[in-house]
Amino acid sequence: MSEDAADRRDVDSSPGRRDAGADHPSATAVAERQGRGAGDRQLSRRRLLCTAGTAGTIGLAGCAGRQYRSRPDCSPIASAADADGYVPLPADDDISMFRRGLRRYGYYPEETVPDAVRVDWSFPTNGIGHTAAKSTPRPTPDGETVLIASDTGRIDAVTPTGERRWRIDTGASRSLGFHGTPAIVDGTAYIGGYDGDCYAIDIASGDVIWRTSAREFGGAIAIGSSPAYVDGNLYLLTEHKNPASGTLWEIDAATGNPTWSDDRIWGMPHPSPAIDCRAGRLVTGSNDGVVYCWEFPSLEFAWSFQAGGEGGPNGDSMAGGRFNLGAQIKGTIPVYDGAAFVGSWDGRFYRLDLEDGSEEWSFQTDNIVMSNPAIVPEDGVVYVGSDDRHVYALDTDTGDELWATNVGGRVIGSITATAETILVGSYDTHLYALDRETGERRWRVENRGHVTSGAIPRDGRIYYAERGVFSNHYDEDEETVLEERGHAYCLVPDE
Repeated sequence: MSEDAADRRDVDSSPGRRDAGADHPSATAVAERQGRGAGDRQLSRRRLLCTAGTAGTIGLAGCAGRQYRSRPDCSPIASAADADGYVPLPADDDISMFRRGLRRYGYYPEETVPDAVRVDWSFPTNGIGHTAAKSTPRPTPDGETVLIASDTGRIDAVTPTGERRWRIDTGASRSLGFHGTPAIVDGTAYIGGYDGDCYAIDIASGDVIWRTSAREFGGAIAIGSSPAYVDGNLYLLTEHKNPASGTLWEIDAATGNPTWSDDRIWGMPHPSPAIDCRAGRLVTGSNDGVVYCWEFPSLEFAWSFQAGGEGGPNGDSMAGGRFNLGAQIKGTIPVYDGAAFVGSWDGRFYRLDLEDGSEEWSFQTDNIVMSNPAIVPEDGVVYVGSDDRHVYALDTDTGDELWATNVGGRVIGSITATAETILVGSYDTHLYALDRETGERRWRVENRGHVTSGAIPRDGRIYYAERGVFSNHYDEDEETVLEERGHAYCLVPDE
């Protein structure tokens, strides 16, 4: 696939663009943050708005008009789940999102991985030195289009065989592009960028339906999380600075208008929110090493848990010790069996009770844990990667290690579970396929850069992306140089 500039479009000039922030004075759109120590009960202006919004009595300033919050209906999702709350396939065939669904399992039980593979096509996409995990390619529910978001702010829509449908360059090209993965609902893709804006894009045409500005998100500097979708609402996290902090938002998917927010989060949160409709919980983590949990769909705050326990590094602290830099939580937290499964930079992987946030067990690795785990619910096994170069299979009930496999490099992206195989990218530039039962390597594919996106199996094909290849990246005395753009790949059976 060529770099055909004639097919590109800049969304800043697209006729469908709705920059709602331009319609409102900044005084009404940007909430001034207040000092928040550990014992500080003072609420920021945005916190006051979110408290009122929960009761459905006031809309957020900065929206296009006044909008009231109505609680989403979780009952269809909860009733579709089996006894352990797992939905084997999406409850709605028109919805697709990061880590497969609201619970963020990363599990594809209907997909099998071939014994040998080859690269069917690839094209250059990522080119920014930021080491965060890259966006995961997302097939549409019908499988006819694959969306690939880049850290350069570009989005490509291609067919399964690699032909381009369209390409757009967005406002996120002026920042660190996209690291989150789009949620796809009824022909619309929703994705947040490192420009602090959220985009709704028509999948058929590539036109921007609406674009909610960073100013409407209280002056956000970035959106690294992937949206969750429930009953007409999107849920995502924004990052802020001065102080380093974050906010959870509810957004009307039809208009892009924020309807609720809570800015209690410290650190700059990267994870994507996970939602358990049966347990009535929404969970996420942040760079302060804290897991935050809200009741769902009421969005009343439920509990928090501070990682960095006994044996973990203490790190630096701020805000009365609540900000534990040695225990940052970067990975998305899957929820299963009444529990949240959390990896931390303290080197531990935790199981927390969803009801009250109490620790049920923790597993110690030899380095930080920042990957997105996968869960196979019928087996009761969770698969997680660590910077110690290993992928671990753990019993979800006890935390006992079932197997551990060295994959040659750090694991910071998403782990994918299929019918018989675990797919995982490594910092050693390979994508690995491991036997789900034993951890033995089935095959590996060599690439160019660090493989930090998730690998998505669909209809006999496997889609994933890698980071660009850089020299001098970790040398403070030398200029970092992009040697080669990272590519998006499609693997097919090698027969």
